[in-house]
Amino acid sequence: MKRFADLYARLDETTSTSRKVAALADYFRDAPDQDRVWTIALLSGRRPKRTVTATRLAEWAAARAGIPMWLFTDSYAATGDLAETIALILPPGPGGDDRGLSDWIDTVRALAVADDAGKQAGVQAAWDVLADRERMLFNKLLTGGLRVGVSQKLMTRALAQATGLAEADLAHRLMGDWDPARATWAGLVLAPDPGADLSRPYPFALAYQLDDPPESLGDPADWATEWKWDGIRGQIVLRGGDWHLWSRGEEVMTDRFPEFARLADYLPPGTVIDGEVLAWDRAADAPQPFAALQPRIGRKSVPKKLLADAPARMLAYDLLEWGGQDIRARPFADRRAALEAAVAALPPAAPMGLSPLVTAPDWAGIAAARDQSRDRGAEGLMLKRHASPYGVGRKRGDWWKWKVDPFTVDAVMVYAQAGHGRRATLYTDFTFAVWDDSGGLVPFAKAYSGLTDAEFAEITAWVRKNTTDRFGPVRAVRPEMVFELAFEGIQHSPRHKSGIALRFPRMVRWRRDKPAAEADRLETLRALLAKG
Repeated sequence: MKRFADLYARLDETTSTSRKVAALADYFRDAPDQDRVWTIALLSGRRPKRTVTATRLAEWAAARAGIPMWLFTDSYAATGDLAETIALILPPGPGGDDRGLSDWIDTVRALAVADDAGKQAGVQAAWDVLADRERMLFNKLLTGGLRVGVSQKLMTRALAQATGLAEADLAHRLMGDWDPARATWAGLVLAPDPGADLSRPYPFALAYQLDDPPESLGDPADWATEWKWDGIRGQIVLRGGDWHLWSRGEEVMTDRFPEFARLADYLPPGTVIDGEVLAWDRAADAPQPFAALQPRIGRKSVPKKLLADAPARMLAYDLLEWGGQDIRARPFADRRAALEAAVAALPPAAPMGLSPLVTAPDWAGIAAARDQSRDRGAEGLMLKRHASPYGVGRKRGDWWKWKVDPFTVDAVMVYAQAGHGRRATLYTDFTFAVWDDSGGLVPFAKAYSGLTDAEFAEITAWVRKNTTDRFGPVRAVRPEMVFELAFEGIQHSPRHKSGIALRFPRMVRWRRDKPAAEADRLETLRALLAKG
């Protein structure tokens, strides 16, 4: 665990990507094999499930430290991180335990099946032998809350440096539903069996936002233009007589979209298609709003009524594998031609269609099409160079997303809550309200991003002086501060008092120039519903 704690400290103390990659590469060269596998798993979101509740951990730690719970609670409020609070209040640990990360994860997984007394004894025994920094990580493993500020792309780059293998090959090997408890370093990284996981998707190719005028891209004839649909990006994988649907977040969503099973009857094995999963309005032959699809996302099984109300359809963007051959290196124009032929062979009732290309003679015509995005249920346009391969992650220059401008509204901050991690001492999570028909403020959105650290620090000082009530970690504040919020979509929501829910709200400006009385009204948001 000490080696992993040293890595965690190196990653936490720098914002430099090159230093993070160097720290990871050093670790992957020298760490024991199974520790390396578990580190890959942790950095790619495959954390052990919560073994002990935060409440029980806090009670055990307070008892072990010999302090009352009110003092522990106040310490936690000041620190902002439960695992760190526990590590700090306990008597100093001796350290010197030489068990590795994988050994301690085995301990955590064994505690998951113990009774309450067994869990307490096992946790306290671990606290007694671990040093402070290692204790903190152990606590995070217990709660399932271990997160490290490293993207999977940086981790893959570090693995490439440590092993000498191609970064793109490694990214593909780490995709799919592999289990770190059973995987080996050799089988996962060095020499994987290509038939071991026939469900494995490819790493998704992503795009940068286009902020410059489109004319900066040169001749529009060099580019393919697509609609950027507002659904769930996914890959349909057909191999070995079975099919799977993967989300961009590497989540298996097969059971939530059973209508796609029919594709296995029409498409040959060895086919992988990248596309957008949408709730489809069959009568209008058009996508439904994202809100119609959302109830299906969190379900493991879908009732018949929901299948009827929000039937799913995939609009295909790209063909990644055909006849069992990886064709991602071919130019987009060639892959598109093959995709068109594959989709054209599907019967009309198949739950897949081709995402149409936008045709226009020049950039002005393409811009005019972009202005119609919301009318079509799209977020904007995708621009893909005809000669581009299907890459791994974001690669500047070949693919661009040109989204429509977001909606904006001016709102009053009414509640504030402290953040997490390095922002644990700052109020960064805010609830916003607009004026309703009766002249009162009605909350309608939460946001926590978009401001600078300096602005958050200034707002934190203001919150501490202007708190009117407390609800656990939440602070009610005087309704005086106004912020401009941007958001991608808006829909009716019976679950919210305002009757409205926003998609991806974030703060774009602190309106120091505007008094609260001039913030927007609920009727403004209602008017946007027709456009959202």
